[in-house]
Amino acid sequence: MQITKNLKQFLLLPAVLSVVALLAIILWGLKPGIDLAGGSLLQISYLPTGQAGPNGRPPITQVQAIVAPLQLGEVRVQPTGTNGYILRQRDLSTTEKNNLETVLGGLGEIKEDQFSSVGPILGAELLQKAWIAIVLVVGCIILFIAFAFRHVSKPVASWKYGVVAIVTLLHDILIPTGVFAFFGYSVGAEVGALFIVALLTILGVSINDTIVVFDRIRENLRLNEEKRRHEAFDSVVGRSIMQTLARSINTSLTVVIVLFALFFLGPAATKDFALTLIVGMVAGTYSSIFLAAPLLVVWEQWSHKEKK
Repeated sequence: MQITKNLKQFLLLPAVLSVVALLAIILWGLKPGIDLAGGSLLQISYLPTGQAGPNGRPPITQVQAIVAPLQLGEVRVQPTGTNGYILRQRDLSTTEKNNLETVLGGLGEIKEDQFSSVGPILGAELLQKAWIAIVLVVGCIILFIAFAFRHVSKPVASWKYGVVAIVTLLHDILIPTGVFAFFGYSVGAEVGALFIVALLTILGVSINDTIVVFDRIRENLRLNEEKRRHEAFDSVVGRSIMQTLARSINTSLTVVIVLFALFFLGPAATKDFALTLIVGMVAGTYSSIFLAAPLLVVWEQWSHKEKK
């Protein structure tokens, strides 16, 4: 694989996607779910009686109209299944919950499928701990790479492997975050604790693939040194990628197949979790192969030019 002849192509796609994802996050932000922002969630199903429409439930506009006079603040109404709705709003008292169910029952006989409530203090605590977890994971990854590659110094210093790995990790979590910022703007998708779990999973899987490629580069550099063979760094990197390409793609593909099954066949509660992992796995596989290693080559070339 001729890395030097395709550097622009390899780096252009992740650069464009990262910029687009960052703009989406800045413009639209993320909509936190009740487990992060606090609030309550009520899921109901309409039985096939009363004013239920042809799909087994009254129109969403009618539900929004009867809920508005209750003065519950912003109430997000989302269809679920063929005859149900999910309503997200601020934390409700027992009286407010009963009143909400009463007005909803005025449109037809309902069944409460789920009700959960999280206070704002608990939501803020979960969000704070989520950020701490992400920072700790990234910090531990840097320390691990610095230790694992401490004996690699030529032609790229060991600390540069750690910097490149963190850049690729930022790319890998930026893409799914940008996707959910867009979904939050377009269809009202929310992020919760499972979204944080998915991001942490992506970090672990992505760094594993990146380390596999880096380790092969380190091994090939060691063999060249032992055999006193002079080989350009970009050639070593290209050969290392080819040696690990099948393994990386096959591993990621099997995981993505399982995630697609979970997304299409699993319960509604895990669909966003599966979608986050699918986007992150695809982005992580690409970055581990075609972003991390080319960045090492670019850095080595820049360093070489500066020395001249």
